[in-house]
Amino acid sequence: MELIDSHAHIYATEFKPDRDDVIRKAQEAGLIQILMPNVDHTSVDSLLQTETDYPGFCLPMMGVHPCSVKKDFQKELYQVEDWLNKRSFTAIGETGIDLYWDKTFLGQQKEALLVQLEWAKKYKLPIVLHTRDSFEETYELVAAAQDGNLTGVFHCFSGTPEQAQRVIDLKFYMGIGGVSTFKNGGLDMLLPQIPLEHILLETDCPYLAPVPYRGKRNEPAYLPLIAQRVADIKQVTVEEVATVTTRNTRNLFNL
Repeated sequence: MELIDSHAHIYATEFKPDRDDVIRKAQEAGLIQILMPNVDHTSVDSLLQTETDYPGFCLPMMGVHPCSVKKDFQKELYQVEDWLNKRSFTAIGETGIDLYWDKTFLGQQKEALLVQLEWAKKYKLPIVLHTRDSFEETYELVAAAQDGNLTGVFHCFSGTPEQAQRVIDLKFYMGIGGVSTFKNGGLDMLLPQIPLEHILLETDCPYLAPVPYRGKRNEPAYLPLIAQRVADIKQVTVEEVATVTTRNTRNLFNL
């Protein structure tokens, strides 16, 4: 069984003491690649060092996370664009809108997302979207920008069946992670209505560890737990979940 973690902050400081062991356990669990979203200029060095340390296995994206968008967000965007002009990346991301903590910089977050949507078109890369408490705001901008040249994923998706259909109509995927294992996560009602062909698997580690590790540090080796949960909810084999979601991830990110 081959799996790809489509969204993992494996370069984060939480993994500094034992990153080699975490990568080894991931490989033993059947993972063949890990895709790494960037956060902002402070994460780039660690992101690229992790790529160097695990070539072909840990693949970097480049973007500005909405929680890093403040008054001076243009500086962040300049640095990201500089990197995009220097070398290739797997995707633009992660970007989007986050209204969970603070709505102060909603205008700036929208502006930063619009810029990164244009980069996705310019560099012909998929875009990875963060939509915490902001699905409608994010969707509106992405839908308006969709001219047939945008692809990507709504990562950590936990919306309604109607929102899922709108994502599918937009020709985007939905990232499913540890929330699928939570008792009140809501995905047990949603997932039966989403075809596997529109799903990617992700951990979003070190965050959102699946049951029975909820509340602890998440890691890519837990991805099979998420695959099994999706299989149980959809009443298919875990092998089918692995095969289809891995194919989806390869197709989206051109792996």
